[in-house]
Amino acid sequence: MELPKLYLITDRSACASGAFLSTVEAALRGGVKLVQLREKDLSARELLGLANELRELTRAWGARLLINDRADIAMLCGADGVHLTSISYPASSARELLGKEGIIGVSTHSVKEARLAESQGADFVTFGPVYHTPSKAMYGEPLGVEELEKAVRALSIPVYALGGINIENIGEAASTGAYAALIRALLSCVDAEGAARELLTGMQAIDKEIR
Repeated sequence: MELPKLYLITDRSACASGAFLSTVEAALRGGVKLVQLREKDLSARELLGLANELRELTRAWGARLLINDRADIAMLCGADGVHLTSISYPASSARELLGKEGIIGVSTHSVKEARLAESQGADFVTFGPVYHTPSKAMYGEPLGVEELEKAVRALSIPVYALGGINIENIGEAASTGAYAALIRALLSCVDAEGAARELLTGMQAIDKEIR
């Protein structure tokens, strides 16, 4: 399964303008093709409502939509799949619900966890935190680029670097062969469209060097 190199994970509180949907749309205009709806503070009813809105938005821009840890919400809104936490049910269980066409991602924080997720049928993993970031402080010290590269080499599925990824370090992360998952690097920007274009350009330049 071919997946986009850039992965936007949502956090309404991170939006610089406070306008969540318009910020996500700006990132989509800038070239983002994969979005995860991750809003843990919402009730199931509220989450479904927002998921339906994002489904319309992502479909309009030809992007895929994943729902964080809620296969039921993903199925109800017609999302493309789910992203599971490291303590959620295994990818194999999500596969039973979503079928072979559903996209299943798993959050991982070690090479061992990443390998396990792949063995259970994940289509990709996020790996981190690679760099320091307040939102991932609960997971301890950053894993660093060396561990990221180990994960990339150990897996045959895409590995998305997560945690503190920004325009200054995305080249370093991408040089390992990893893709990039971002929150604040896009949502906290006044110009999310421009930021997305710049990040994608940086990744494409590294990709050409690797090849």
